[in-house]
Amino acid sequence: MSPKSYGNRVGEDYKEWLAGIVAQLTILLKPKGSIVIEIGNAWNRGIPTMSTLPLETLIEIGSSAGLQVCQQFIWNNPNKLPGPATWVNIKRVRVKDAYTHIWWYSKTPNPEADNKRVLQPYTDSMLKLLSRQSYNQGERPSGHDIGAGFLKKNLGSIPSNVLTFSNTAESVEYRKWCKDHGVPQHPARMPEKLADFFIELLTKKNALVLDPFGGSNTTGKSAEKLGRKWIYIERDRDFVIGSRGRFSK
Repeated sequence: MSPKSYGNRVGEDYKEWLAGIVAQLTILLKPKGSIVIEIGNAWNRGIPTMSTLPLETLIEIGSSAGLQVCQQFIWNNPNKLPGPATWVNIKRVRVKDAYTHIWWYSKTPNPEADNKRVLQPYTDSMLKLLSRQSYNQGERPSGHDIGAGFLKKNLGSIPSNVLTFSNTAESVEYRKWCKDHGVPQHPARMPEKLADFFIELLTKKNALVLDPFGGSNTTGKSAEKLGRKWIYIERDRDFVIGSRGRFSK
């Protein structure tokens, strides 16, 4: 992993540093609370092969902090720029790297969570099935048995652990505010919908959400919008000032 403009550790030092921080944060976690961590992919310096350090770090976090890995997620960003540039754009020996790993941890195998809070609208094809009320029911070669309950209309469909959110237009107000006030924009912003998903899935109204690497404070903006309390931590004063743009009207 290479250094970022906003500062980060590299290599084994990064793994030990992040795992140590999470172990300390675990002390603050409520018995049924959750920790969600997103780590981007990394490439070995100078060659077109991927580093296993991000996955090693995610494993080390659970192990060193004594946390359960409740579920693994993928964040797919379809609008991510092609990269790594050398291997994708110039030499053309790899395809665009457009996803990152997100792991959900907790002290307990049964933390606060409810997927009914993150149901998605039914697709057109599912709506047609529900209207027609006919489907090829029965046992599949995989052993799954599709019964009549499959055609029951609920409030929506259960999402998968592959989350597809672009990271483009929704930070326009933030970027404009920073530009108008002459402060730098944080270069590693996440889409608000990504924060929305985990806050709604894993917390109830009035719960407290902490982001220890606050950046542009997408998490705080999402938490406030969804009726949660929040704490924002960011070491760079300029990014703290810029985070006010998340709440500008």
